[in-house]
Amino acid sequence: MAAEDPSVSGVSGRYATALFELARDEKSVDAVKADLDKFAALLGESADLARLVRSPVFTADDQRKALGAVLAKAGISGITANLINVLIANRRLFAVSDVIRAFNALVAKFKGEATADVTVAEPLSDKNLDALKAALKSVTGKDVALNVKVDPSIIGGLVVKLGSRMVDSSLRTKLNSIKHAMKEAG
Repeated sequence: MAAEDPSVSGVSGRYATALFELARDEKSVDAVKADLDKFAALLGESADLARLVRSPVFTADDQRKALGAVLAKAGISGITANLINVLIANRRLFAVSDVIRAFNALVAKFKGEATADVTVAEPLSDKNLDALKAALKSVTGKDVALNVKVDPSIIGGLVVKLGSRMVDSSLRTKLNSIKHAMKEAG
């Protein structure tokens, strides 16, 4: 399965594939995904935790002790905790974010979902989000999960990235293309 998806390769792809196959066999894919998402959120919230995970200065024993406490407090156990301990033991903890990304790609593929990165100038209403999901589903034939990012610098419109395809209908891009056309004409 990993070989079919270019986003799931290398060291992180091997760990993610092994984790996915184990979770699928134990029928706990959703629980493992929830635990991994929780751990990714913790990484995003704590610069100290991110440093502990990425820095080679910390010994495996230091990482195991510290992360054991973090995982217990967050309620992360079972397969997910085992994965993190294996990454620590193999001195691959620095790759945990890539493993999480690859695992999520495998889950999306397994569930027949696609993920689109959407950048908007201001938050979308639920009605607009549903309309966007429906439009993307009609194009892909799959349910599409949206990662929405708000970036006021695009002024208006939206930028949608789905796999290798990107549609940029932002006002910033349109204004830039008009500016370039005017420069060339002058």
